[in-house]
Amino acid sequence: MKTSASAPKTRRSNKPRGDISILVLTAVLAAFGVVAVYSASGYVAKTQYGDEFYFAKKQLIGFVLGFVAMIFCGRLDYEKLKGKKARWVALIVPMILLALVFVPGIGKSNYGATRWIGIGSVTVQPSELAKYGFVIFASAYMSENMGEIRTFKGVLPVLLSGGAICLLIIIEPNMSVTMCVGLLMLAMLFLGGMKIKHFLVIFVPALLAVPALIIAEPYRLSRLSAFLDPWENPRGEGYQLIQSLYALGNGGWFGTGLFKSRQKYRFLPFAESDFILSIIGEELGFVGIFVLFAVSAVLVLRGIKTAAEADDFFSFLLSSGITLVYGIQTVINALVVSGSIPPTGLPLPLVSSGNTSLIITMASMGILYSISRKSDRAQKR
Repeated sequence: MKTSASAPKTRRSNKPRGDISILVLTAVLAAFGVVAVYSASGYVAKTQYGDEFYFAKKQLIGFVLGFVAMIFCGRLDYEKLKGKKARWVALIVPMILLALVFVPGIGKSNYGATRWIGIGSVTVQPSELAKYGFVIFASAYMSENMGEIRTFKGVLPVLLSGGAICLLIIIEPNMSVTMCVGLLMLAMLFLGGMKIKHFLVIFVPALLAVPALIIAEPYRLSRLSAFLDPWENPRGEGYQLIQSLYALGNGGWFGTGLFKSRQKYRFLPFAESDFILSIIGEELGFVGIFVLFAVSAVLVLRGIKTAAEADDFFSFLLSSGITLVYGIQTVINALVVSGSIPPTGLPLPLVSSGNTSLIITMASMGILYSISRKSDRAQKR
C-alpha cells in the first residue's frame, strides 16, 4: 500500500511546472496597478466623467483580460512562433496597424500625438504590439541564421525591420517608444551574436541620431530645456517635472498613506499613466517604491534565469527579448519620473493606466512562463 500511494506523488513531482513565480509576480504587479490607478485617477475621473472608478474599472477589465491572456499564452506552444509564416505575421500586422494610425477616421489623436487606432469606444496602441512582434521576428530569424548574423548582410533583415518600426513610431510622434525599440533592437542584435565592429557601426550613428531628433522638433528642445532647468519655465514645460518631484519629496520615507496623495488633485498631469510612479512615491514613500522595484527586479531576474536555462537559441532570444522590453521600459519610466533624463511619455509596465500595454505585457509574461516550462521539461528527462 505504501508503494502504490507514493508512486503518484513521484509522478506529480516530476511534472514540469516551469517558473510559476513569473505568473505570480506579474499578477501581483498588475493587481497593484489597479489599486494605484484608482488612487491616482479617482478625483480627475469624478470631476471629468462623474465616476471616480472610471479609470479603475477600465484597468480592472484590462487586468482580467490580461490574466486570461497570460494563462492562455502560458500553455501555448510558443515554438510555433518560430515558423516563417508566424514570424512574418508577428512583424507585418503591427506595422500595418502602425500605418493605420495615420488614416483619418481610424487614427486617434491626443495632446498633439496620433498613437492610437479606434473602433467605437475601443482604442489600441499599435506600438505596444510592435515591440513584441519585433522580438518574435528577430528571435526566429537569428536563431535560424546563426552563422549569417556574424556578417553585416546577415543582420540587415533585423536592422531594417527594427528601423521601419522606429520610423513609423517616431512620426506619430513618440520618441520614448522609439528609443525603447531602438535599444531593444541593439540588445537583440548583440545577444544574437553580431560582431562588435558591426555593432559599433550601428550603435554610433544611432547615438548621434538622438540629438538630431531632439533638434528636429521644437517641443523636444523645450523638454530638454525643462530637464536641464525646470524652474526656468515652471508653468510651462518644467511644470510636470516640478510637480513630480514635489510628489516624490512629499512622500519621504514612508509616504502620506495610500489614497492620500495631494498632487493627484490636478496638480500632476497624467498622474494615472506616465507619472503614476510619482503618486505611488508620494503615498507609499521611498520604502514603497523600493518594494515595487524589488518585485520588478525579481521578475526581470526570473526572465534572465529563464533565458539562461533555455535549451535552444530561439527560446533564449525570445525570453531575453520579452525581459528586455519590460526592463527597458521600467527603467526609463523611473528615470523620467525622478528627473534623471528629459521628460517623455512612457507608461510604467503592468502598473500605469492603459489596457493595450497591460494585456500585451501580461500575455508576453505567459509566453516567458511557457519557455520556462519547456526548460523544466528538458531538465527532468
